[in-house]
Amino acid sequence: MSEPHPRNGRVHLDDTSKQIIEQLQEDGRRSYAAIGKAVGLSEAAVRQRVQRLLDTGVMQIVGVTDPLMLGFSRQMMIGIKCEGDLQEVADHLADMAEIDYVVITAGSFDLLVELVAETDDQLLELLGRIRAVPTVVSTESFVYLKLRKQTYSWGTR
Repeated sequence: MSEPHPRNGRVHLDDTSKQIIEQLQEDGRRSYAAIGKAVGLSEAAVRQRVQRLLDTGVMQIVGVTDPLMLGFSRQMMIGIKCEGDLQEVADHLADMAEIDYVVITAGSFDLLVELVAETDDQLLELLGRIRAVPTVVSTESFVYLKLRKQTYSWGTR
């Protein structure tokens, strides 16, 4: 299937593993038997490969919800400028349960975080907690008005 590359930790996938991932990106609930039929392997072989892909961290199988359907009517991206250790700030923000996404960036902002909330008051409270982090210098908020596209099917290359 694959082995981590010794220099960069990257996993190299064979064509069959890539096809399995693509099958699951189309439908994460697709059965191992159906995947096996599509890629030319037995159900047991697919199960084994999927487990290795999960164990190595190459992929995750998760349920993705629609925040609006669950009552989270507010979504926001916040650009953050910091001083000092970016990794430390990123780890601190990642520990906040309300924050779904934290990334260290190059460009206008040092970090980007994404969150969902039920109300504007919750957004304001969380924004205050982010601004209170000692090395946060400034923030810029981008409130989502309408989500037009969100996909996780970038393939395997």
